[in-house]
Amino acid sequence: MSVRLEFDPGIPLTVSGEELAFEYGDGVFGPEPEMRRLDAIRASLRDPLCSGPDPVYAIAMDIGREVDRQDLERRMLLFGAVIYAHGALGEEPVRSQGHIHAIAPHSGWSPPEIFEIWNGTAIVYAQERAEDDPGRCIAISARPGERVVVPPGWAHCVINADRNTRMAFGAWCDRQYGFDYAQVRAHKGLAWFPIYNSVGGIEWVPNPAYHPAHLEQRGARAYPELELDGTVSLYCEFIQNPEAVMFVSEPQRAANVWPDFKP
Repeated sequence: MSVRLEFDPGIPLTVSGEELAFEYGDGVFGPEPEMRRLDAIRASLRDPLCSGPDPVYAIAMDIGREVDRQDLERRMLLFGAVIYAHGALGEEPVRSQGHIHAIAPHSGWSPPEIFEIWNGTAIVYAQERAEDDPGRCIAISARPGERVVVPPGWAHCVINADRNTRMAFGAWCDRQYGFDYAQVRAHKGLAWFPIYNSVGGIEWVPNPAYHPAHLEQRGARAYPELELDGTVSLYCEFIQNPEAVMFVSEPQRAANVWPDFKP
């Protein structure tokens, strides 16, 4: 049995009622999802020995309409879909381990990424660097239909903020995507750990492997500096105006924006 998403992604796409999987409608291509097992992310958790759902989340990279496939390949764009399990990883919410985007050979940039929440409540956590001094640290809460842009070079992870609901999102990525985990793992995680408090809310605990840093917490925002529409889904925005998301595969288009950009 398939389940409709809370926010319409703009293409015929549903989630499985039982498994961490997507179901593709007519005219839509997509792979079998790649499962992220708990053992694969333990090194970045506050409690690496914790128990929790396994698999933790599933990733389907490169989905879209068949009629768009060649254009997506030509533009070096890739649309991905991710679904998270409900539950908790010990005292932490279900989340990814955190990474930096590797340099894309075709552009010479660490690509940005645009997230769009489809189901549940997400927190996109991002920090400017994965060095001892993490720089700016921001935790952005986003609900279905809201977007978050992570700029080039920032370390980040995505968190399922509701332990009772599966969370799903889509994202525009560079087709030559790669995940660099080295610095995050060297610091045993990102600069802040999310944990559930006694009433089920999320609090943040600093990671002592980093220099002390301030954490800004806020909701999602619009991105007028990137001229994103925001009135249609991310995929529909590509259909209507492919140039609107080309800063993902060609970050140099927004080179003047990135130095002071705030996710």
